[in-house]
Amino acid sequence: DFFVTSVQTFVTSVVKKRITNKLILVLLIIYKANIVLSQETKVSETIISIAEELASDEADPEAVGMYIEKLYDLFENPVSLNSANEDEISRLFFLSDFQVKVLADYVNTTGKIVSVYELQNLPGFDRETAMMMSLFINLKDIIKSETHSPRLNNTLITNITYKTNDSDSSWQGSPLRVLSKYRFTANGFSGGITAEKDPGEKLLTGKYNSPDMLSAHLTYNGKGIIRRIIIGDYSARFGQGTNINTGIRNTLSLHSPGYMAARNEIRPYTSSDENNFFRGAGAEIAIRSFSLSMFYSANNIDASAEEPESVKSFYTSGLHNTTASLKKKDLLTDINYGINVSYNYKNFRAGAIWSQERLSLPVKSVPGDPQKLYSFSGDGNSLYSVYYNSMAGRVLLFGELSVNESLKHAVIQGFTLRPSDRLSINLLYRNYEKGYISLHGNGPGSTSSSGYGKSLMGNFTFEAFKYIFISAGCGIREYPWLRYRVSSPSYDIRKEIRLRYSPSDKFLAESAYYYHLSTTDDKKENSIPGLEELTLRSFLTAFRYTLYDNLTFGTRFYFKAADETGNKGFAMVQDLNYAFSQIPVSLWMRFGVFNTDNWDTRIYIYENDLLYSYSIPALYGTGSKNYLMISWRLKDKAEMRFKYGITTRKDGKDSDLTTEEFRFQIRIFI
Repeated sequence: DFFVTSVQTFVTSVVKKRITNKLILVLLIIYKANIVLSQETKVSETIISIAEELASDEADPEAVGMYIEKLYDLFENPVSLNSANEDEISRLFFLSDFQVKVLADYVNTTGKIVSVYELQNLPGFDRETAMMMSLFINLKDIIKSETHSPRLNNTLITNITYKTNDSDSSWQGSPLRVLSKYRFTANGFSGGITAEKDPGEKLLTGKYNSPDMLSAHLTYNGKGIIRRIIIGDYSARFGQGTNINTGIRNTLSLHSPGYMAARNEIRPYTSSDENNFFRGAGAEIAIRSFSLSMFYSANNIDASAEEPESVKSFYTSGLHNTTASLKKKDLLTDINYGINVSYNYKNFRAGAIWSQERLSLPVKSVPGDPQKLYSFSGDGNSLYSVYYNSMAGRVLLFGELSVNESLKHAVIQGFTLRPSDRLSINLLYRNYEKGYISLHGNGPGSTSSSGYGKSLMGNFTFEAFKYIFISAGCGIREYPWLRYRVSSPSYDIRKEIRLRYSPSDKFLAESAYYYHLSTTDDKKENSIPGLEELTLRSFLTAFRYTLYDNLTFGTRFYFKAADETGNKGFAMVQDLNYAFSQIPVSLWMRFGVFNTDNWDTRIYIYENDLLYSYSIPALYGTGSKNYLMISWRLKDKAEMRFKYGITTRKDGKDSDLTTEEFRFQIRIFI
């Protein structure tokens, strides 16, 4: 009996201990997962907010996708602020050159930054900017990147999207959109693979039986003379981007406190645009104040053939879901190579770029179309550029000059002035001469590779009272030649004023007014078309308030009006974000209604979405747009997200047209 009793006591003790340990382990997992999930919920909201700010003047959804992707990269590999290295700090691409230099100078002269709250007292910064930066920085003394950890880290993420009423009988494959990304890092090396299938495309296609879009890269990051070597697919940007910029654009927002820093970089390409990237090899070398970048690329891109020996136009949508679109896939070999040299001394940086492009088939000119008189034609393009930026006290000057073989030029010149810590003033002049073309360039204010014309933009940001910020801007652009729907020289004017009140991280109120005047051909018949002005006015009022650390509400009102036609548009959305306190689950919910008279008064509203993804629906007509997204994460091993959205729109026949959208994502960490 004694033996039996002893065994029972021992077993009971062991079982209780194991149960207790397991319970403690489960609670720790849930607690840690809640911390991570709550942080990622905040990150998701912040990234959407930043992307919306940066892309407010963008018409290209791919640009928004780049912003979101780069912000997630910053979150996973934060910037070492106390390194005092301008190249490292400028990875915070939403900061202006002025802010980057202020941070570097402050660390060099004062010492390391101890707290994020220290940032709000620096010239050109405020509490809101400091809190935004806190998600993407660390305050350690040296640059510590995940790529220099000896441990092998693997990440796999897969997104699947399906929309009802989104199919076509001519499609070659299923209506699913599938995107997968794999990435690994270890001891200075990193690599990745991106694969994508658009709706209507086959999952596996071509002679190699592979996904329609397949991209891969291998990267070495060093701290000595060799800073970076990339083999495979990559993007590049130098100077202000008028020569080479296949990465993120230097956005010119009318209300931003400054223009984004122009950072030289060759970085891995992980987006899903199927044409605007380089495929080959690139390297960055640095010796003291000098840096040298070299690149070579031979990439197959899409095009429309006019004849067997020439190309009619470039095909940039990336869709290959019909017989006709499949004929355009990889029709043209695009070869690019070049070199960039820069010198950095204290508050002055200067550089020079040379790039050469060669096409396997010439692009045919269109002599009978005056609108395309200055469009690209031929089989090659050479560009030469010089650029600089310099800061003296509270004034920052920057500029770039690029010319091609025909001596057609592109000029960028701007300055930022901070007469006081509460006031920032910016001005930028841009002039793309007719005939200047960069197929892989995107300078400030450029919306296309052939966006010639002159523009002048200015803005200011002023902290009128504590926590109250007023920003305003105006941009004027002249088009000296014909363009779409305009058969004479024309112009474009944009204005904006914004008021923001943010007394704490838990409350934000803002109101904005936008004005856009554009010109187009008038509709008079049997006469030479004259210019007709079209004016759009938009109003936005938004509130975001956090009742508890895990519960946030957001409310937005939009109004849009076209003066000449009298058409109007209205939208209202209510958001709720909630992170459960006992389980690692988070919810994003939205209820929205809209009513617009036509497509001209459509309203774009950003949505929370899957990681490394974005959703910017154009709402028009009368209807509602609602969604629910759920995220579940187990410790730091895996995360799953599911999003269900439903859009209901009146079709004008007293019936509703309903579109449902299903999105699923799984992310695994090994």
